[in-house]
Amino acid sequence: MSHFAAMTDSTSRPGLSADAALRARDAYGLNELPLLPPPPMWQAILRQFTSPLIAILALAVVAAALLGETIDAMVIAAVIVFNAVLGFVQEWRAEKALAALTKLLSPLATVRRDGVEERIPAAEVVPGDLLVLSTGDRVAADGNLVVSRDAELNESILTGESMPVSKGVDGLVFAGTSLVVGTAEAEVTATGSDTSFAEIAKLTGGIDRRPTQLQQALGRLAWWLGIFSIGVGVAVASLGLLTGQPILDMMLTAISLAVAMVPEGLPAVVTITLALGASAMVRRKALVRRMQAIETLGAASVICTDKTGTLTENKMVATRFWMAGSWYDAGRDAIKDITARNQSHVIQRFIDVASICTHASRYTDQHNNVESLGSPTEVALLELVQHLGDAQAVEIQQEMPFSSERKRMAMLVERDGCFRLLVKGAPEVVLEKCAFVAMSGEDMEIDAELRNELKAVHESMASQGLRVLALADRATAQGNLVDENLVLLGFVGLIDPPRQEVPGAIARARDAGIRVIMVTGDSPVTARAISSQMDLPADKVVTGKELAAISEADLVPLLQRDVIFARTHPADKLRLVTALQSTGAVVAMTGDGVNDAPALKRADIGVAMGQRGTDVAQEAADLILLDDNFTTIVNAVAEGRRQFANIKKFVRYLLSSNAGEVVALVVNLIIGGPLIFLATQILWMNLITDGVTAVALGLEKSEPDQMKQPPRKPKEPILGRAGFLMILGFGLYTGGASLFLFYKFLPVDPVLANTLAFTAMVVFEKMSVFAFRSFRTPVTAIGWWSNKALLLALLSMLALQVMAVYLPFFQAILHTVPLEIFHWQWIAVLALPLIVVPEGIKMLMLTGQPQRGIVRAQTDTNVHSTKP
Repeated sequence: MSHFAAMTDSTSRPGLSADAALRARDAYGLNELPLLPPPPMWQAILRQFTSPLIAILALAVVAAALLGETIDAMVIAAVIVFNAVLGFVQEWRAEKALAALTKLLSPLATVRRDGVEERIPAAEVVPGDLLVLSTGDRVAADGNLVVSRDAELNESILTGESMPVSKGVDGLVFAGTSLVVGTAEAEVTATGSDTSFAEIAKLTGGIDRRPTQLQQALGRLAWWLGIFSIGVGVAVASLGLLTGQPILDMMLTAISLAVAMVPEGLPAVVTITLALGASAMVRRKALVRRMQAIETLGAASVICTDKTGTLTENKMVATRFWMAGSWYDAGRDAIKDITARNQSHVIQRFIDVASICTHASRYTDQHNNVESLGSPTEVALLELVQHLGDAQAVEIQQEMPFSSERKRMAMLVERDGCFRLLVKGAPEVVLEKCAFVAMSGEDMEIDAELRNELKAVHESMASQGLRVLALADRATAQGNLVDENLVLLGFVGLIDPPRQEVPGAIARARDAGIRVIMVTGDSPVTARAISSQMDLPADKVVTGKELAAISEADLVPLLQRDVIFARTHPADKLRLVTALQSTGAVVAMTGDGVNDAPALKRADIGVAMGQRGTDVAQEAADLILLDDNFTTIVNAVAEGRRQFANIKKFVRYLLSSNAGEVVALVVNLIIGGPLIFLATQILWMNLITDGVTAVALGLEKSEPDQMKQPPRKPKEPILGRAGFLMILGFGLYTGGASLFLFYKFLPVDPVLANTLAFTAMVVFEKMSVFAFRSFRTPVTAIGWWSNKALLLALLSMLALQVMAVYLPFFQAILHTVPLEIFHWQWIAVLALPLIVVPEGIKMLMLTGQPQRGIVRAQTDTNVHSTKP
């Protein structure tokens, strides 16, 4: 009775006056979320120049300019600017797309001021305002309930808990949550940056981003190249000076060597490849906020994922029900089973309670779509009985609303002068009020043995992670709302079900050596049930409370087990991500709520939901799933692995090409010959012919067994020993073959010899690209025509080289002369081993390996490969 008295007294509150509202607004400011401000444009531009490779190229620009090599300096500078523009444009495009996705938090709110209800912008809500909330409304600010009429709120955006929370008078409501059933009025206590919603956003702002795996790997490669190029340059210049060469010539030679050793096109090729990958991911429903994000996700060894709305559908569904001693699976076939078991005595009463004792409703909108309104639990009941039949037409006389104390609701209905009391609620409460249970043809009295059996039914459903409701009724007299001696009609089990595609996605992740750890705000029983349905290993469930008692020393061993976490808080998620990273794991964190944002930002790769995700979560993330589909994450892993593999391919390809140039230059210098390549010719090879081919190589499809391999180690180098040997082998051959041609025709004409060596090196570099399409699989297995862009680039660059040899414009710039047909024959003969030998070695490596794995993986490649 006190509840109803409080409700009645509160309805007369007039709310703030207009003057008081203005004063409060002046004192507290607007009710706006403290979203993370976007970085200034100048910071985004400067960020494009932070790569160590860019720093090395900048030094090359300065050195070339000081030595009077103006053209070289201008060309390298143009490469740096081109790379920066590409990176900035991609980030700008991502931010613009993100802005289009951003949803405002409660743009309008209903308040009562001076006794009159009015709709105002949510930003104008102030402390002291009286919020008037109806079903479906988003709460605009924190507050205390002064009126609660059957109020239930969805707080999953803060807690991760999918079940609505009942709220009575004096209950707390929070900004960002929503009223899913009932009506309420709340006195605002906090707005803007003082809300609980904003507190987690502040926590997010204190977390620093970690550099991506690609940034770290390229950084290590750049410093290695820088040190090596400087060392070789100094050594060669010293050697030349010791042998009596002119100082200026040695300085120019050192610059040529530096230009040859540093792959000027690498930053641009990496940026273009990542940009194309980002565009491909948008078509796959993933928005990349930082281009390196996909590559980092490809290196992920652990995915920490929320449950509600990420692994599950974020909606309640009735899956099973028990009635008249029998179990039934929800669905269209249930009515056939009920009819076959002669349960007509019970089914109509069951339908009536589920359909009438509710505040939910289903209707067809103007577009002929069926819409639902009300508590997710009650909507699920309506969806359950829609296949069972229609409720009887009755007149509702009185209602006893649900409350957290009663844990049940009741409605008194009348039909043809007969009155019945319909009851729905928590099984442990309703069952205590039941004296009978409806069985086939009669209502059976419940004795002690039968009561224990009914409790076992309830416990069996609860142990499966189902939220269980009990339905009951009884005949009564007009005005009698006493819910005693009820007849139990049955139990209904509901759950927030897993997305259909999630089990398959988890299996693919497992095959790829990636652990998936569920971190949810839901109960341990629900978490375990969902993990079981998804075939997610979980030999232990740890709650947030238990986690708080675990020391850092004990947490790391715990994380090596198949464990899931339930009833967690934001700080728990952040702690788990940090602990996993301390073990060397590359951690991806998925989520959609404000509570996920700190961990999203701290993780190596943060993945936010685009549809259900909050502004704060999206701001903290690196990757946003436009379809909120967990499968998209696994596709992104495949794309990330493809990108890193392709980056390794074209880095090795570019360095192999450069190695041939360096070998030719150094050996030629040692034996005292004239320069075999001019600086402009080196830039032509490195920036144009090699660069275009490398970009096309970056479009290579996935390796056949890519998603069957474990994640690469975080410190795995882009080159490694195998890469170094590969570069050395190709460099020695192409450099030696070019020197052979150079000295064979040097006595005939030095310019001809230079042109022939220069052209031969371009052709050698183009032919060697086939060896880099895969390090293990022959081209005959992956398909000669599977990368048409590479073939087009190859033919285009060979045609361009022909133009460089025969067109006067290019002859003047590159200092070339025309070649005869037999010169091309020499080049073709020496280029042939670059295709035959690597393919033969890979075929020998493939001998004895089961072909079925490659065929199966190739099928996967066709499904998951990315076309830019």
